[in-house]
Amino acid sequence: MPHATGSFEVKLQPQPAREDAGLGRMSLDKVFRGALEATSRGEMLAARTAQEGSAAYVAIETVQGTLDGRAGGFVLVHRGLLDRGAQTQAISVVPDSGTGALAGLRGEMKIRIEGGAHYYDFDYTVPAN
Repeated sequence: MPHATGSFEVKLQPQPAREDAGLGRMSLDKVFRGALEATSRGEMLAARTAQEGSAAYVAIETVQGTLDGRAGGFVLVHRGLLDRGAQTQAISVVPDSGTGALAGLRGEMKIRIEGGAHYYDFDYTVPAN
C-alpha cells in the first residue's frame, strides 16, 4: 500500500453555531506539503465535557491538489475522541469521492503534532487506469 507523508498548516476560524446545541463550530483551511501537495476547505464540530481531558470532534474537508504526482481531489471525514486524555482518531477518504487521477482513491490518514508543527501519514490505494 502506498504511503504518503508530509506536513500541513491549518487555519481554524470560529463560526456561528446553534447556542442550544453546546457545540463549537469552525471552518478549516489547510495547506499540505510533501507527497500530498494540496489545499483543503472544511467544517468541524467539537464538543467538550465537564470532565477535564474529554472531548470529541467530527469534520469533513474537501482536498484539491496532487498526491504523489496524481492531480485531483477527494473528501476526508474525521472522527476524534479524547477520553480523559487518551486520544483516538479516524480519518478516512469518503468512498467514491476521488476525482481526476485520484478517482477510486481509498485511504486512511493519521495526524501527528510535534513541537507545534502538524504532520500527516496517509496510507492509500488508487486503482490502475
